[in-house]
Amino acid sequence: MKVSNFPVFTQKDVPSEAEVASHQLMIKSGMIRKLSSGQYSWLPIGLRVIQKIQDVIREELNNIGCSEILMPSVQPAELWKESERWDDYGPELLRFTDRHNREFCLGPTFEEVITDLIKKDVSSYKQLPINLFQISSKFRDEIRPRFGVMRAREFIMKDAYSFHESQSCLDMAYENYKSAYKNIFKRLMLDYTIVDADSGNIGGNESNEFHVIAETGEDDLLLDDELNGMNLEIAKVKYSEDNLESIIKKTGLTHKKGIEVGHIFKLGQKYSEKMKAKITTKDSKSINMFMGCYGIGVTRIVAAAIEQNHDSNGIIWPKSISPFEVVIIEIDGHKNKEVRSHSSEIYDLLQNSKISRIYDDRDASFGNKMKDWELIGVPNIVIIGKNEAKNKTITYKSRLGNEKLEIKIEDLINKITL
Repeated sequence: MKVSNFPVFTQKDVPSEAEVASHQLMIKSGMIRKLSSGQYSWLPIGLRVIQKIQDVIREELNNIGCSEILMPSVQPAELWKESERWDDYGPELLRFTDRHNREFCLGPTFEEVITDLIKKDVSSYKQLPINLFQISSKFRDEIRPRFGVMRAREFIMKDAYSFHESQSCLDMAYENYKSAYKNIFKRLMLDYTIVDADSGNIGGNESNEFHVIAETGEDDLLLDDELNGMNLEIAKVKYSEDNLESIIKKTGLTHKKGIEVGHIFKLGQKYSEKMKAKITTKDSKSINMFMGCYGIGVTRIVAAAIEQNHDSNGIIWPKSISPFEVVIIEIDGHKNKEVRSHSSEIYDLLQNSKISRIYDDRDASFGNKMKDWELIGVPNIVIIGKNEAKNKTITYKSRLGNEKLEIKIEDLINKITL
């Protein structure tokens, strides 16, 4: 990819409402632009990061036998009334009517839709278990959107659902999803922890949250020395204390702030019972299916990764989710044919090695280009000027350090893939 056909929208100033580092840097680096309160358009740099995260999620879910689907975001009120959540969910559910005066909502979650979908085609235990997931936009009418995409009204989420003939089968699936989530967050190179959590308005009798540890997190976590523990809501019930400091004093647990990036639930028969999603068992009995649901906040992961990985110059992307693995910065290539030719050779070499790269061929100063790419946070920087073109070398700089090294072309691939 070349910057001449891949627009870069970096900017110096950020709006005063951008309180946290991730929000500020996502705007400055040209990842997002605000449409309205809690709604953002994703620009090319930002969308590439989202796609990297989605690829990891898809691979790990496919590894545990989960198949991808896509459901409508506009959902009929009848399903929500059937599950008895139409009134219970609260004002975050955006309700509206169509031209025929039929009631609908914008989907914040999809338990009703998936249950209705499955019950129409599944009637026997022989068809179970079933594991399905989607990655799509959701909408929750937040009373106070803040922190950019961390608490937005419209966001991208992966939601998965499993259907089973027994509680024991659900229990096994739950552990499979938990393992897949561990693999996902490990591959995304995030510092995270798993805590016991409250099921909230989703429901069920057991749930766990996955949190990225960050001082800007909105959730209070109480953890032991191995970073295992619970969120504050669970701790209040468990220890019969309402005050955070009292719980810490009573238990000796460590208080950390976390950004919730994943949540998994054992729903049991909550939805299948109310929506009559039944199967016939091996013994010819009719029972309600057992269900689990498993969410990951895709766009929230982007912000959480930045909160953990940035400095005064900008973002420092983990290799696994960087929009590009390497950027080629030419110095005055528009004036110097040798520099442009050498830069193009390096660009082609990286393409042949299947390394994702961006070639900055703009008519702009070297200083401005460097500031842009350090802000954007690509981990490997290749600089090509007159000396490099003459010597058939490149100057290499890691985003993590200040040292610049002039190296041979054949050593470049090893540098990038280390």
